[in-house]
Amino acid sequence: MADKEELKASIVKQGDVVRDLKSKGATKDEVTAAVTELLALKTKYEEVAGEPYVAPGAKKGKGKGKKAKGPASDSAAAPSDGGKQKKDKKQKQQKQDKKQDKQQDKQKTEAPKAEAAKDKAQETEEAQSERFDIPGTESEMIKFWESIDAFQTSTKFSEGRPEFTFYDGPPFATGLPHYGHLLAGTIKDVVTRFAHQTGHHVPRRFGWDCHGLPVEYEIDKTLNIKGPDDVMKMGIDKYNAECRGIVTRYSSEWRRTVTRLGRWIDFDNDYKTMYPWFMESVWWVFKEIFNKGLVYRGFKVMPFSTALATPLSNFEANQDMHEVNDPSVTVTFPLVDEPEVSFLAWTTTPWTLPSNLALCVHPDFEYCKFKDVKKDQIFIALKSRVVGKDCLYTKAKDVEFLETFKGSDLADKKYTPLFPYFADREQSFRVLVDTYVTDDSGTGVVHNAPGHGEDDYRVCLAAGVITAEEVPCPVDASGKYTEEITDYVGTYIKDADAPIIARLKKEGRVFKHANVKHAYPHCWRSGTPLIRKTVDSWFIRVEDVKEQLLVNNDKTYWVPNNIREGRFRNWLAGARDWAISRNRFWGTPIPLWVSEDFEEVVCIGSIEELEELSGVKGITDLHRESIDHITIPSKQGKGDLKRISQVFDCWFESGSMPYAQRHYPFEDKDNFERNFPADFIAEGIDQTRGWFYTLLVIGTCLFQQPPWKNLIVNGLVLASDGKKMSKRLKNYPDPNLVLQEDGADALRLYLITSPAVRAENLRFERSGVQALNKDVMLPWLNSFRFFEQQVLRLEDATGTKFSFVDTAQCPSTNQLDRWVLAYTQHLISWVRQEMAAYRLYTVVPKLLEFIDNLTNIYVRFNRHRLKGGISDEDAALALWTLGEVLMTLTKTMAPFTPFFAEWMYQQLKPYIADPETATGCLAWGSEDVASWMQDNNLGQFAALFQHNGIRGRDFVDLCHNDLVSMGISHCSDRKRILRAVQKEAEAIPFKSIQEFVEPVREIDGVKEDASVHFCMVPQPKEFYADPLLVQQVEVLRRTIEAARVIRERNNLPTKYPLVEAVVVSKTPAVLEALNNVGSFFTEELNIRKLVLTSDESQYNVKFVAKPNFAKLGRRLQKDFKAVQDQIKNLTQEELYGYQTSKSIVLSGHTLSDDDILLTYEFQGGETDYSSETDNDILVLVHVNPPAELVQEGYAREVKNRVQRLRKAAGLSPLDKICVYYTVENDSEEVQLAAVIAQFKEFLETSLTCPLKEGAADASATTITADTADVKGVKLNMTIVNA
Repeated sequence: MADKEELKASIVKQGDVVRDLKSKGATKDEVTAAVTELLALKTKYEEVAGEPYVAPGAKKGKGKGKKAKGPASDSAAAPSDGGKQKKDKKQKQQKQDKKQDKQQDKQKTEAPKAEAAKDKAQETEEAQSERFDIPGTESEMIKFWESIDAFQTSTKFSEGRPEFTFYDGPPFATGLPHYGHLLAGTIKDVVTRFAHQTGHHVPRRFGWDCHGLPVEYEIDKTLNIKGPDDVMKMGIDKYNAECRGIVTRYSSEWRRTVTRLGRWIDFDNDYKTMYPWFMESVWWVFKEIFNKGLVYRGFKVMPFSTALATPLSNFEANQDMHEVNDPSVTVTFPLVDEPEVSFLAWTTTPWTLPSNLALCVHPDFEYCKFKDVKKDQIFIALKSRVVGKDCLYTKAKDVEFLETFKGSDLADKKYTPLFPYFADREQSFRVLVDTYVTDDSGTGVVHNAPGHGEDDYRVCLAAGVITAEEVPCPVDASGKYTEEITDYVGTYIKDADAPIIARLKKEGRVFKHANVKHAYPHCWRSGTPLIRKTVDSWFIRVEDVKEQLLVNNDKTYWVPNNIREGRFRNWLAGARDWAISRNRFWGTPIPLWVSEDFEEVVCIGSIEELEELSGVKGITDLHRESIDHITIPSKQGKGDLKRISQVFDCWFESGSMPYAQRHYPFEDKDNFERNFPADFIAEGIDQTRGWFYTLLVIGTCLFQQPPWKNLIVNGLVLASDGKKMSKRLKNYPDPNLVLQEDGADALRLYLITSPAVRAENLRFERSGVQALNKDVMLPWLNSFRFFEQQVLRLEDATGTKFSFVDTAQCPSTNQLDRWVLAYTQHLISWVRQEMAAYRLYTVVPKLLEFIDNLTNIYVRFNRHRLKGGISDEDAALALWTLGEVLMTLTKTMAPFTPFFAEWMYQQLKPYIADPETATGCLAWGSEDVASWMQDNNLGQFAALFQHNGIRGRDFVDLCHNDLVSMGISHCSDRKRILRAVQKEAEAIPFKSIQEFVEPVREIDGVKEDASVHFCMVPQPKEFYADPLLVQQVEVLRRTIEAARVIRERNNLPTKYPLVEAVVVSKTPAVLEALNNVGSFFTEELNIRKLVLTSDESQYNVKFVAKPNFAKLGRRLQKDFKAVQDQIKNLTQEELYGYQTSKSIVLSGHTLSDDDILLTYEFQGGETDYSSETDNDILVLVHVNPPAELVQEGYAREVKNRVQRLRKAAGLSPLDKICVYYTVENDSEEVQLAAVIAQFKEFLETSLTCPLKEGAADASATTITADTADVKGVKLNMTIVNA
């Protein structure tokens, strides 16, 4: 008894050793050795105790978790091993053991089987039953990456490769990252990871936008600062110190979120727009533009934020439009020479009326003098705006027209001012003419306040009402009236609307007063309404380079292209000079030192230049508090030049980031110029008028070229209801919650498969993220779990460790193996092709489709082989195939799902064969290759091969492209060389080639194969290519899906065999494909016979044609209806002809390819067939099976019930059991007892256990029992130990 207890303790202790090794990531060999010792202890225990070992704490029950979707789901949801315990009198003792050993055995216990094979199989099933913790696994991968400094290590490994240049637009760190940031970040990460894994060196630096309005606005709110005067009282140094203190407020949160998303980017070597070296490069950029004569100072009416006391650029003014209700007032302006006659002018900005200096009419429009019958007053207005809908009057009877005239006839007529403030201006208060006046709203008479309107300013300046140096604008930077407006001085302009209207009403100057709802621009930072205000500003002459901007735009590649050709081109075509100065404090100061009269201007381009010209040394910071006091002696005798007070628009800084992030041209000049312009940038669609625009303007001004080559523009991420995501409304899930609970990989896939990658809006649904875990990650996981389980089975059966050579050619000739390997090469080619075109929206769906086909075609159809159903040798080939496909998929998916790909790679690595000594041609040098070529009648190429340094190790992956690049232009020569090379390479024993092709490098103790992200995305292996077989299996898939629909529609589970399926198609390739792979159809669908035919007549089938509305409607326009009618009237013969030739002329238009969509239509009638169509394939399934097939279906139902009971009891197919059964309430229709007797051999073979009628033997140990329903008949089942 002592020996028994000692063995128990030893088993528990050794179990702890196994678990400890696994948790520490020990090698597979170490774990295997520990498991072998554990199994030996269990075997010895059974010999001593005479009974199976029962682990402490083991309990009966189902495995954890639900069955996952996918063909390998039965293994993923396998029951836990504890369910195998007996229901006998020893249970009390087991409970006591559980309490005693609770601290030693918290994890699932080892299986209670003596045989090693059974123990290993059970351990695998037990592991697979556990719920795979996706977020937890991702966290472990982050720890792993941190342990090897994966990102920095990967960049070290890639040094010396061609550089792939990427610019990352800097976000503000004053807010938390939202889904828009995560979307753009994912796109950037996928592209840059893929570039790295296709042989490039990809520097990736994170940047921060530190200056500008967002930061100042936060400080103004916090410190209750109302305007510039408050800042000056406080002191610029103190104010900027406050700004500096918050610019990185959320930087740690950004870093945590970006890292959790799986994005690899350098935070430690970041750039900030407030770094002096960054600001110095901005100065250099500005000076270059200044020296080209593209900078000037001017007075212009600009969008102005009164909340921030600064002008904005025109593109900023359009970033935040709100629907608002404004007062609408029509005011009278009496003529000086005809006081009884008044002009009528309409405005929605009554606050501008005190600044009125003129009226404006269109010279060519027809105006009229009319009498208001009810008021008995005479007015002048545009005739078309007097009577009608939304006009001055709705009824003609209220108006008497007196006179009509052209607008030009009204020029220079004088009128009485509304207010006295500027009444002494001699050239003011007269009618001007200009064509900007419209006839679609208002009165056709426009009130001009030149200080508040661009057209007003232009027209009044041209007419001499104002001068460029003197423009009345009686509103200060805070939006309050100045002393000129004596009645309202200090009043905020919008607050003055109501009293102004009341005053004008009292004075009889208001013709009509109402409210109007319209779109109005707001400050993108403060959310307050913008005004138009004349300001002294510095401008870049964008209009002078507009044509070059359009040319440079055409040189860039956009995804999607319609944004470049539409929205962006239109914006460029209407581009105006860019106001780059801001009357603010926290920003890069504009480096202009000027005399008081602005006639002497010095532009500084570096710290060194400022020190030299000013004599001030040791300048280390360029913010206002550090340089505003510095003066430069005038060279024209104008005293000291002082710096202008303005700072740069922060968009100028972000547009300068390609140069400033590298401190160009002061550092790294050659490297920058070698890699400019950038290969890739990406941001949201809102940046078409923001960062994309400023990048292009500055790049064009500096170098006459665009600063990027390729661009992905993404749409906006909205809440699920289509509204803007709002913290106040709480209409979206917290991004960090989604990352923590659903995982980053699923979120990444969700975002990059969404419409947002095509610049459309995405309505975010968390359920969409979760669905990708269920439909993609788990099937992919289950494929590996099944692979892993079957490898253990094979190793137990053969006694040897399984491995495969992922660089050699798998020698399997099996059709499914050949297909999946060929399909994998097709996938690699597709991914490389589409990623080269930056079409993520086509790549990811193809990857997801591949995973679906891998699980639902290859693994599902091949399960019997993988389990060793044919032979262990065949199973080894099938596992090699599956392992190679999983590894290839993992490397290809790595840029898209970096976490799961890393986990999968680490699981698969132990199955890759270790490198061995070079044999055969692998040991050849270039001279040996030259000699070999002479011996193989290839001597003419020997010198060329020797010149290119081709060695024997290169034979393994030599391909057509390599030979083309060497200058071998004739295809026949390339084929001849490759045939000889392949023959020689095939003679190599199964060795790993990696050691000889490229030795595994090591940096800082980390090997280059340590992470999947150090590996390259595989190149297609030409020896696996079989496009015909890939096409044929795709036909098979379509056909199977159609047949499944028929089964589901007719409530015919696959358990029930059916007599026949007929596939009708006029496409020869379809019939040829099914003739080749049709056996999989009959096996999968459980259909006895498959008939292939192109003769539809005997099945009452006809072709149906429909126009491709999306293509033809846009192309044919008005002719579409006629063509549609002709398509409907095409005969069957004409449709067959179109299917063959893919061309037909209708109404003068040539239709081809998918212009006409062809499908089959089953006419039905009295028949045993049901149909389903997939374009050129019609599937008919016989849905009335004969009695013998129905009975076989009942037998399969019995099999299913027994398997369910076995699984519920925690039993595996390896357990030796016997099943007793009895039947109750048997029916004449089902005759279940007779069915079981008839199919007994089938049931016992498939269940791998005896099936006996009657009650269980009293001496047998009952494991479990249950009653199941089979078509209304009771089936009583009892499982006992055999």
